[in-house]
Amino acid sequence: MTLRLPDILAKDLTVVFIGINPALSAAVAGNHFVSPNNRFWRVLHLSGFTPLQIPPQNDRTILQYGYGLTAAVERPTKSAAELVSADFKQAAERLKRKVRRFSPRAIAFLGKSAYSGMTQQKNIDWGHQAQPFADADTWILPNPSGLNRAFDLQALVAAYRDMRIAVTRAKT
Repeated sequence: MTLRLPDILAKDLTVVFIGINPALSAAVAGNHFVSPNNRFWRVLHLSGFTPLQIPPQNDRTILQYGYGLTAAVERPTKSAAELVSADFKQAAERLKRKVRRFSPRAIAFLGKSAYSGMTQQKNIDWGHQAQPFADADTWILPNPSGLNRAFDLQALVAAYRDMRIAVTRAKT
């Protein structure tokens, strides 16, 4: 049996957050961003996406706020550093089909590595991307992993808040 973390998706969501790949601990638990060191749920709340901090075991409730979760590469690993370029190349078309099928208003890659692996682009800026991915408005946000020391909590919250505000403005 292959260990897999299920997507949390529905049609026409406002934003689908795309992680690099599931942590092995998340796949075993069956919940996204389950590590206590991962700042995703805290950042989502503090940046205004959710009115409360969702506990990882209630990850499916993210749908009620109009957001979803998936991963660029489905294969769980102990560390994303275990992935190779072939993993991203093999997963790119599957992810494009998924994004087109569910038609979110916007997608947010959590970290540059997943987007780079999917598109083969090397020079990527943070934030809104000029080119859509699979016809979706595309953003690159800092990865909320506790291993990402380049962004403290305040910087993560600011980046996520900027996206939320821009996507909300585009909605009206």
